Amino acid sequence: MLSRLPPVTQALLIANGVLFLLQLLLGHRTFDPFMLWPLAGFDPFSPGQNFQLWQLLTYGFLHADFGHLLFNMLAVYMFGAPLELTWGPRRFLAYYLICVAGAGLCQLAVGWWVTSAGGPAYPTLGASGGVFGLLLAYGMLFPNQRVMLLFPPIPMKARTFAIVFGAISLLLGFTGWQPGVAHFAHLGGMLFGWLVIRYWRGQPPFGRRRPPGGGGPSHLRRVK
Repeated sequence: MLSRLPPVTQALLIANGVLFLLQLLLGHRTFDPFMLWPLAGFDPFSPGQNFQLWQLLTYGFLHADFGHLLFNMLAVYMFGAPLELTWGPRRFLAYYLICVAGAGLCQLAVGWWVTSAGGPAYPTLGASGGVFGLLLAYGMLFPNQRVMLLFPPIPMKARTFAIVFGAISLLLGFTGWQPGVAHFAHLGGMLFGWLVIRYWRGQPPFGRRRPPGGGGPSHLRRVK
């Protein structure tokens, strides 16, 4: 099944799986320097439990447990492959990594606010920021494609699916009903994904809106 996937989607699945096995074999603490730590206590000469620049990407390839990994990789499999086939490998990889880094920046802002208020400093890990970026892109490029919720199994349009998950993350982030989950990182992945697509399309805030039928790039058009 993996051999039939486009190359970047395949590589993302393999990389996340291999790193999770290494986490199990070597222990999660071994990977502390690669998790995303809050800005409080930043020390550029000590790569332990404090923020380092590379963590904005590396945290997106680590996971807390098998369920965390399974959910994220299922989403990469479902949404990543059609997006990579539409955009091509380079553009797809750039989009995914920008979403991961953008989600990390949003989480750093939230973490700074929490630690400034006296809250605990804890690391963030997982591909969810990139996954929510993929979900946003899929909803924008394939808005009428039917997708199915797992629990409960309810079919809905991809555009509705993206809006529902974004709204749930926003609600849980502000209410704190699901602690221990970086909901604002999810929203950050969607925000940066939206900005990237707007930039590629030459739409505000990056340029003038193209007129209908204005000949925009075919790989960014909506697919009905």
